[in-house]
Amino acid sequence: MPRIDFYTLEPDSPGDRYLLTCRLVERTRAENLRVLIHCPDLTAARHLDRLLWTWRQASFIPHGLVGQTDHELTPVLIGLDGTPEAETQVLINLAPAAPPFFSRFARVCEPVDQDPTVRAAARERFRFYRDQGFPPAHHPVRLTPGDADAW
Repeated sequence: MPRIDFYTLEPDSPGDRYLLTCRLVERTRAENLRVLIHCPDLTAARHLDRLLWTWRQASFIPHGLVGQTDHELTPVLIGLDGTPEAETQVLINLAPAAPPFFSRFARVCEPVDQDPTVRAAARERFRFYRDQGFPPAHHPVRLTPGDADAW
């Protein structure tokens, strides 16, 4: 049964859910886990790809877009549809709905910022997971300017 965690930026926290995703990826990679980031569209996937290249000057997060990198050699993948199916450790969902393949992962992370549309969709996903028998946990997060050297 996957562990479901919602990470919500506090109202006065700088940044958005994409920067929060970078932080989640960095922490997940510190545990040597593989990550699949599910994006709603190619524009969001490319945006996140660029952010991960500039997240911290002193660190490197090996990542790439599904279909443009060797998924066996790349521990952080950004995709639109849940492929490759071999990924089962950590899913970070940036889409408005819970992806149909979420249950194959050991852990699902749901980054949420203060955008009203994002928050409303997150509430729906929270209820969905709970109603499916996967009780989600909630974690308020405060990003600081030090979380990204690019700020």
